[in-house]
Amino acid sequence: MRLKRIIEENDTTAGKAFDLIIQFLIIVSLISFSIETIPGLSKTTLHILKTIEVTTISVFSLEYMCRLYVADKKLKFIFSFYGIIDLLAILPFYIAHGIDLRSIRILRLFRLFRVFKVFRYSQAIIRLKQAFLTVKEELVLFLMATGLLLYISSIGIYYFENDAQPEHFKSIFHCMWWAIVTLTTVGYGDVYPITTGGRIFTSIVALIGIGVVAVPTGLIASALTKIIKKEY
Repeated sequence: MRLKRIIEENDTTAGKAFDLIIQFLIIVSLISFSIETIPGLSKTTLHILKTIEVTTISVFSLEYMCRLYVADKKLKFIFSFYGIIDLLAILPFYIAHGIDLRSIRILRLFRLFRVFKVFRYSQAIIRLKQAFLTVKEELVLFLMATGLLLYISSIGIYYFENDAQPEHFKSIFHCMWWAIVTLTTVGYGDVYPITTGGRIFTSIVALIGIGVVAVPTGLIASALTKIIKKEY
């Protein structure tokens, strides 16, 4: 079926054009949504934004119906990740129409799901997904090790700083905030050690934190390189 190939594949001119149009409209809809949040907009601007909203929603609705029409297993598509995202991208518009928006403004948050629609059309995102799947076991192991390191860091700083700063380092659980911002090398400066032992310990944890950021980055970069080499 030609329509199915256009919608689900991008190896034809029509398929590529379809993808580009949808991507463009997604970006336009997100920009218009962001502009709507600016206070004091004129009626003309609001009218233009409303027109953009109706136009993009109409196209997205047509796209959803076409995808449902060409799907081999329609129920599987409806309850798939992308099927749900596509539906959530348009559903709030129809639900909110004709109803007092003050009671259901929370539904407008669902418009942010349009961001995820971009994922369907990005080859780079597909590669990134494959990279994550390739190193998922290593990442799980790394996260477990990071969690253990976080706990050990919390214990260490507790013993160094509890007596000196009981208001900030009340317990190991209170120390976890310090451990998180130190290991991630963010260092907000709201909680910091004042004892010599605490400062030395913090320096060690901060240096380890550089590796905490670098290791998963290296794993994913290596996996992406392998995937790209396979494609070419």
